[in-house]
Amino acid sequence: MLLTAPLAFLAVGAGFAAQGLLQPGVPKAQGDLLDALIAAPEAASLDTGTTITQGRPDDAIAASGLRAQRAVGGGAMAEPGAGPEVPLEIRVALLKLSASPRLTASGPWQLSDREGRVLQRGGAGEPADVGSHLASASEVWLETGSDGHLLADGRPYGGRFRVLRAADGVQVINHLPLESYIASVVGGEMPSSWNIEALRAQAVAARSYAMAHMARPADAHWHLGDTTRWQNYTGLEAVSGPTREATASTAGVILSYQGGIVESLYAATQQIVDEAHGHLGASMSQTGAQELAQQGLRYNEILGRYYQGASLARLQAGAS
Repeated sequence: MLLTAPLAFLAVGAGFAAQGLLQPGVPKAQGDLLDALIAAPEAASLDTGTTITQGRPDDAIAASGLRAQRAVGGGAMAEPGAGPEVPLEIRVALLKLSASPRLTASGPWQLSDREGRVLQRGGAGEPADVGSHLASASEVWLETGSDGHLLADGRPYGGRFRVLRAADGVQVINHLPLESYIASVVGGEMPSSWNIEALRAQAVAARSYAMAHMARPADAHWHLGDTTRWQNYTGLEAVSGPTREATASTAGVILSYQGGIVESLYAATQQIVDEAHGHLGASMSQTGAQELAQQGLRYNEILGRYYQGASLARLQAGAS
C-alpha cells in the first residue's frame, strides 16, 4: 500500500548510468537500457488537468536499442505484443531489518569484497561475520548457490546481499531480478487467493512504480526501500504460484505515457485512494481491482479504469 509517495501520475524522465549507480556485478547494459527509455522530459498535460512529463520520441528509444512497444486503447488498455524479456536488476534496501541482522543462507554461501575476493565461506545456517570484515571495508557481498536462498533475520530472500557500513550498524541491500521482486510485491500487496486478473493488474502497477524508482533512485546505493513508504516487499515469503503467474504473464509490461514510465500509485481501498491520492491524480484501489476482476474484467480493463490516459507498454531489447 503506497500512502506517502510524492507523485501520483508521473512519467519519469531521468538519467541512470550518469548517476554513477552501477555497482560491481551489474552490467553497464542495464544503465544503457534505462537511459534509452528515460530521457530529458517535456511538460505535458492530460485532459484531466494532471500534469505529467514526456519522454524522448520513439525513434530515439529505438536507436538506443530499447523500445517501449505501446498499444493505446479506449477504456481497456490494449495489450502490447509479445517480445523478449529485458533483464533488469533492482536494488531494494531492507529497512525492516535490525541494525545488526543475522545473515546466512539455506545452503553454502560466500562473503566477498567489492573486487570479488572471497573473504569467508560458510554452510547452511552458519552466520556470516560481516561486522569484522566491514571494519576494514566499506561493503561486502553475500551470495549463495542458485538452488538456495539468503536469510536475513530468518527471512528468505532471492538474489544477493550488498552489506554497507551504517552509523548504527549495517545496511543490507537486496540485489535481485526485477521480475522476482515484482512476484514478491504482488503477494505482499494483495492476498494471493484473489482473482488472477487483479493480481495481474497489481503486477503491472508494481512494475511501473519500481521502474520509476530505478530511474529516480531514493539513495545513491538503492532504488527504493522495502516498507509501505514504497512497496511492501518481504522477500520469498510472499511469493506463491499465483503471484509468479501474475508476474510472468505480464512480464515487462508497464504503464506508459508518451514514452515515459507512469509512477503508478495504489492503495487498499477507494476511500484511502481518495484521501491520500485524490489531489495527486490517478491511483488504483486494490479492493476495487478485485471487485472488477470478480465481475469479469481483465487486468488491462482494470488498469484502464484507474489510470485513464495512460497505455500499456512492453520493454523490449533491440529495435525493430
